[in-house]
Amino acid sequence: MELLDGKVLAKAIKAELKEKIASYKEKGWRAPHLCAILVGEDGASQTYVASKAKDCEELGMDSTVFRFPSGISENDLLAEVEKVNLNTNIDGLIVQMPVPEHINSLNVMMHIDPSKDVDGFHPMNVGMMFKGLDTFLPATPYGIMMMLERYKIETSGKHCVVIGRSDIVGKPMAALLMQNTNPGNCTVTVCHSKTKNLRELCLQADIIVAALGRPEFLKADMVKPGAVVIDVGISRVDANNERGYVIKGDVAFDEVAAKASYITPVPGGVGLMTRIGLLQNTLKAYEWHMGSK
Repeated sequence: MELLDGKVLAKAIKAELKEKIASYKEKGWRAPHLCAILVGEDGASQTYVASKAKDCEELGMDSTVFRFPSGISENDLLAEVEKVNLNTNIDGLIVQMPVPEHINSLNVMMHIDPSKDVDGFHPMNVGMMFKGLDTFLPATPYGIMMMLERYKIETSGKHCVVIGRSDIVGKPMAALLMQNTNPGNCTVTVCHSKTKNLRELCLQADIIVAALGRPEFLKADMVKPGAVVIDVGISRVDANNERGYVIKGDVAFDEVAAKASYITPVPGGVGLMTRIGLLQNTLKAYEWHMGSK
């Protein structure tokens, strides 16, 4: 078994991005600029936004966080999004989810300028992704594809089972794996809560992407020897320790690792590569915007 180490890979890619950004600055270009809009006081969202700001600082990017109270109206939030859309010194915009229930998250997403949609969630970018055109890819699937490429995992002709059908991971992951690219060219089966023969399908898989949000769901008896296992899950599970919880993925790591050829850890795997996906998208937006001036 070999570990698909997101920590090591993220560090290497960050070094490459930092060097590229420095070369642009030497040309007299401004720094790439990522903006996040955060509504409310959700702890996990605040932590994630803070990590993005730290990544930007490390690479020599600028970052801005606009914070608004949970009671902000949808119209006022959309007005703030439009301000960022019109700011030519900002390259990428993310509106951190979830937003309060009185705000339509799809409406917010639709109002982001597609050329600044570094989360890759705008329908225009989703459509371009499905067509195989150059666009922003959703950060988690993008991070996984980079991991498969950098570790030279053979995907062509392989059977991949994606467990989960979310717009954020499952659907785009399946679309990318079936593209006529490298990595790609997989035969993809998407499984979900209504799939009746999930175990049998998983046992056929050369590659499994577990993205359903149920801790330690994928057991060893669902994995064939030599399979590649990508764990997207991250859940807090109550534990008798100082923090009161431990972080678990969707894969029962210890037992599955004994059968897998490659496997991602949690934490230290896909989560770090998700952040790399966002940084790559921001740099792409920057290059587009600066190149058009």
